[in-house]
Amino acid sequence: IATTVYLATRLGKPILVEGPAGTGKTELAKSMARAFGAELVRLQCYEGLDESKALYEWDYRKQLLALQISGDNDGEAAMAGIFGPEFLLERPLLHAITGEGEKVLLIDEVDRLEVETEALLLEVLSEFQVTIPELGTIVAHNRPLVVLTSNGVRELSEALKRRALF
Repeated sequence: IATTVYLATRLGKPILVEGPAGTGKTELAKSMARAFGAELVRLQCYEGLDESKALYEWDYRKQLLALQISGDNDGEAAMAGIFGPEFLLERPLLHAITGEGEKVLLIDEVDRLEVETEALLLEVLSEFQVTIPELGTIVAHNRPLVVLTSNGVRELSEALKRRALF
């Protein structure tokens, strides 16, 4: 395990840990965060997890309030003004690649994701960047150490496996 962690830190690749429930897969990420003095960012995977829960979503209440306060009659200008970083709610994947400091990103039970959502991870894990149509591409300030865990509920895609050490 120590060799894999060492290689992951040097190569900048995620670690994929597979095995039955209760064997300490999640604890590996927690231990890495403690050992490196890093923040642990956890994405708990489940069937039905989508972009708005994994990556980001817009703070609609704050946007609506800003529109009401502005009283701007120019609809196009008002719409452009409410899609800024101050209205963005960071979810675990986006939080892991933004901000300062070292982070360990734990993507727990990745095998529970639907194939479409697994594809969303590929952009983050291959380039450590996220594209938000209204803001553009956000590139990682510091690449997080990534630990993916799998209980073997389903076979993971070859594309995801190629991006990880296991």
